[in-house]
Amino acid sequence: MKSAQTVPVLMYHHVSPVDGMISVSTTNFENQLQWLQRRGYRSLSSDQFAGHLNGQPVPAKSVLITFDDGYLDNWVYAYPLLKKYGYTALVFLVTSWIKDGPLRHCLGQGELPETPSHRECERRIEAGQSDDVILRWSEIKVMRDEGVVEFHSHTHTHTRWDQKVPHEKNQHMAQELELSRAALRDNLGDVSQHFCWPQGYFDADYTKLAQDAGFRYLYTTKAFGQNRAGTDPAHIYRFAVRNTTGNSVGRRIQVAGHPVIGPLFNKWKLWKRGLGKKHA
Repeated sequence: MKSAQTVPVLMYHHVSPVDGMISVSTTNFENQLQWLQRRGYRSLSSDQFAGHLNGQPVPAKSVLITFDDGYLDNWVYAYPLLKKYGYTALVFLVTSWIKDGPLRHCLGQGELPETPSHRECERRIEAGQSDDVILRWSEIKVMRDEGVVEFHSHTHTHTRWDQKVPHEKNQHMAQELELSRAALRDNLGDVSQHFCWPQGYFDADYTKLAQDAGFRYLYTTKAFGQNRAGTDPAHIYRFAVRNTTGNSVGRRIQVAGHPVIGPLFNKWKLWKRGLGKKHA
């Protein structure tokens, strides 16, 4: 079996028929999954991806599908479509936002709950109404038990402490990690070594805190690099999937995974961004 040299990691937030920022329509998401299926791609589990970084072979056409924050639409729309096409995903949860309660309907089950835009989700979470827009523990357990979705930490409150209290940020982040781990352990029975930074921010202090807390695989929002065997597990690259067709996302996946074109593309994008900053 030919094995992958690099594994592209896809980053999603919302899958919903409601338009909005960082949201992919249900039509486009299904089209993206169809593109992966037609071309023989497979999605990896977190253990398989970790194995790849540690030098264990995975199929040449491998991707890792991730979702940030744990929005209700991940249950209503993304989970049924992943299941339909035989794909799996990782969801990084903000544990303080998750409540108890019965299962809500998902695609194919009668009247579906409202799945608001990202801005409206933010407003409701800020107003203490996270249960309107965030997954429940009951829904999380169904997706986990069916082997379709894994759940990992994205901190407890998703707060940018470096902006709120810069001189106390490390103390607050240590508490975030502890509370998140406790919530996952209490509700799901365990907590993994995989962790995603809230709003993509991290520094050397944060990295050490996460590692000391037991997290080894740290997911960034940095798009322009390759996840190869031997890549630093504390700096996993992901690219945001746009609300576009499977063919369009597919081209991005192929570039990301190409041993020659991929590094050239990444260097060009980083150079271009650096040029933009110089003229800002």
